[in-house]
Formats: sequence, structure tokens, C-alpha cells
Amino acid sequence: GREKKTKLETQKVWHKEPYMKAHCGSLCDRYSCGPTVYDHAHLGHACSYVRFDIIRRILTAVFDVDVVMAMVITDIDDKIIKRARELNMTPDVLARMYEEDFKQDMASLNVLPPAVYMRVTDNVGPIVSFIERIVAKGHAYVTPSGNVYFDVQSIGERYGRLRRVLTDVTPEAEEGEKRGMRDFALWKAAKASEPSWDSPWGPGRPGWHIECSAIASLVFGSQLDIHTGGIDLEFPHHENEIAQSEAYHGCEQWANYFMHSGHLHLKGSEEKMSKSLKNFITVKEFLQNNTANHFRMFCLMSRYRSPVEYSEDSVRAAVDVLDSLSSFLSDARAYVAGTLHTRPIDEALLWERLAEARAAVRAALADDMDTPRAIGALITLVQHAHRQMQTAIPVVGAVRSPSVLGAIAAFIERMMETWGLQLSDAQVAAVDAGPPAAVLDHVVAFRSEVRDFALAGDVMQEKRRGARAERRALLDACDRLRERLASCGIELKDRGNTSTWRHTETRVTDRGTGG
Repeated sequence: GREKKTKLETQKVWHKEPYMKAHCGSLCDRYSCGPTVYDHAHLGHACSYVRFDIIRRILTAVFDVDVVMAMVITDIDDKIIKRARELNMTPDVLARMYEEDFKQDMASLNVLPPAVYMRVTDNVGPIVSFIERIVAKGHAYVTPSGNVYFDVQSIGERYGRLRRVLTDVTPEAEEGEKRGMRDFALWKAAKASEPSWDSPWGPGRPGWHIECSAIASLVFGSQLDIHTGGIDLEFPHHENEIAQSEAYHGCEQWANYFMHSGHLHLKGSEEKMSKSLKNFITVKEFLQNNTANHFRMFCLMSRYRSPVEYSEDSVRAAVDVLDSLSSFLSDARAYVAGTLHTRPIDEALLWERLAEARAAVRAALADDMDTPRAIGALITLVQHAHRQMQTAIPVVGAVRSPSVLGAIAAFIERMMETWGLQLSDAQVAAVDAGPPAAVLDHVVAFRSEVRDFALAGDVMQEKRRGARAERRALLDACDRLRERLASCGIELKDRGNTSTWRHTETRVTDRGTGG
């Protein structure tokens, strides 16, 4: 394979090692466990998918790796059958409904879709063929009732490469059906009133684990670069995938890297967010009061492998970071445009800090995608730049340094876009119903004119108290307008005789108006 200059943690050996691709060139094969579509997606699901979307974008934008991704849709399962009965509908109708709901939720969070979605029910034939070969190679057995089980003992010590669990395994069927407690179902014999498909062993449906191995192999063949999923899938799901895939292909290593995202749990609870525990917040509920950018920054602020606590405070912290970056971009644009006047800037120092930040961000991302460290490097860069941007009264012929601040702003924008944070007007327009930019330009320009008049001259030398009071009333009116716009998510900044505005909830292009 070809080594890329980034390290990923592989849980086969439990340490970081250089990322090696299965194929020459820039392509990376990635398989993702997808949803079991029987209910709405919640933030626990979303956290995993957003984290791996961020990694996919980083691999492409920073390390020049083109990711070809496939995702399975589990559209037949015990949970789907049970829920369909509760709602008095067929399992296929329920599954299609929640499959579309899942895709809409992912789009609303700006998660890139895979190259292909693969439904289990569309691929039962290839799954049956996959099982037949495993049986023929002596790694699975058929029971009298028509179930097929993988024989874990047949692969010896190779089982348990992700997690060594030997005894604490929940039985999948009657004790008499299985030869060993660790054996797991590849094919489940049909039950009354349940969907079923024909097979050499009688009617039935695929087991949960086999669907991923068969479909990933159908798309990518005998070797896979990266396999992703939540940490709860590490055992038994991914362990069983490895066993049956390597038995089928007769290979030493089927997937080069298994990457697992940590659980998301509510503050004060150590339990993961879960439908079964009824302690979840749906994606739609979150987006009623927040934006996709808020959740993505929340995900960026923790390592993808780490568990993360969800609370109003943790979301607020993410929003504060977004606002800090957005505020700097607004100031930098105003400075470059000549509407923000500052004291002389130490340009050499800022070029040096920018070079340090670029190196620090790349080093962090090359170290198993350490996004919190990369975010910290951006915040440090912004702090250095802001310390240089002390406002001052305009002076004709004053030395300005637009190039360095423009370069810093461009770097920060590029990294935000790399991570999937939405910056463009077109993206914002779909979710933002605020007033048109041209209207705000006129409002802010008019306010600037009023404010300039109220501040003109030395008020203390005014002869008439009435004039002084009138000017104070105008300034108070300007302050009230600023407060009212703030309640609508629009922030005004006054800098001497110049005012600028920006959206605080959703990033749009910042604009400045001179007085």
C-alpha cells in the first residue's frame, strides 16, 4: 500500500500507526455501518456520523485522499418488525419512511452522502451466496430448524482481535441450536408472520452481522481501507464481521483500520444516548433552537474516539467558539476593506503566527484527527491577530497591513469549510429567513449617518442645552436599534465613525458601511 503522512489509531493493535491504503493512488475505500431504520435519528447517531464526515473531509482536503464510501441501510431487523406491528404497518413501509427521514436529517447536518447506500433487502441474494461459501469452507453449520451459525472455534485464536471477550456472550438462540456460546447467526429461519426470503436452508432472513460483511465485500472486494462505526459496534458486531469476512476471503486482514466514535451521553448520566433507554434528543428537536454549525463545532471540540457529554453549556461553548471565529472574520474583512482603522500592526509577527498555526493545525490533524488541538491553534491565532487590531482614529497616509489579515482570514475560512462548517450565502439562505443583506446595509448606513451627526463637534462646548439633549437622544435611539437588531441575531459593531454588521446565529458575508 501507499503510506500517507497521517496516523490513525487502529484498534487491531491498539496504537497509532501510519495510514496505509490498500491500493495505489489517492483512493480510499471506506465502509460505514448505517442506521437500522425503525425510528427518528437522535444526536447519539448524529454525533458519530458528523464526526466521521469531518474525518472524510479532512482526508480529502488536507491529505489528498479521495474517499469512496458505502453505507448499509438495515431495513429488516427484529426492531423494525416489532415497531411495524406497533404502528400497524408493514416492515418495508416503516423502513422506507425512516430511511428517508434519516437521509433528510443527515442533509440538514451537512453530512456528505456516501457514494452508494445499500439496502439489506435489495442484496439478500449476494448475502446468501456469501453464507454458502462460509459453510462450504467449514466455518459455519446449519441446524435442523434451518438456522445457520458461524463456528467461532473454527478460526481458533483469530477471534477476539478487537476485544478479547470469551465468555460474556448473550445467546442468540436455544442452547441446543448452537455448538458454542460465541457462535452467531448468519441466517435466521423464518418465523410466522415475518418477512422471509428463499435460501438453500429454507425460508428466512440474514443475521445482522453478515449483512455488513457481504455488502462491503460486494462493493469493495477482499480488502477494505477503513471501517467506521460507533464504539458500541466494536463487540460483537465488528468482531463478528472480521471473523466471517476473513473466513470468506481466506485473508490475514480484511480491514486495515476500524475507527470507532465515542458515545454521546447527557450531562449527569454515564449511559449513552439511546432509543431503548428513552434518553435521547432527535436531530429535528435539536435544530429547532440550534444550527447544523453549532452541532458540528460541538463535535469538533472533542476527539472522535472520546465519549462526549451533551448539555446546554457544552453547546453554548461551541457557539462561543463559532462566534469568536466569525467575529474575527468580520473584523478582518472590515480592515481589508478599509472600514476598520487600527493602530499600526506588527505584520512580521502575524506572518510568523500564521505559519505556526498552519503547521500546528496540520500536525494535529495528522495525529489521529485531533480536531480539538486544531481548533485551539485557530483560536490562538485569532487572539494574536485581535491583539494587533486596536481601533484608532483614521489618519491620512497611515500604514496598513491588509495582506496578512486577509491571509489569516482566508486560512481560517478554509479550515472551517474543510470541517464542513457552512459559510456561503447560498447555504445560509436555505436556513436563514433574516432580512436581505441590502436592507441591512441601508439600515446600518442610515444609523451611521445619524450617529455621526450626534457625535459631531465638541458637545461640551455647545451653547444650548437643548442641542446637547437632542444629540443624546439620537445616540440613545442608535443604541436601541442595535439592541433590537441583536435580538434578531444581527450584531452591530461601532468603531469610531464606522459600523459593521454580521449574523450571529448563522454565518453570512459580513459587510461594512462607512459613516
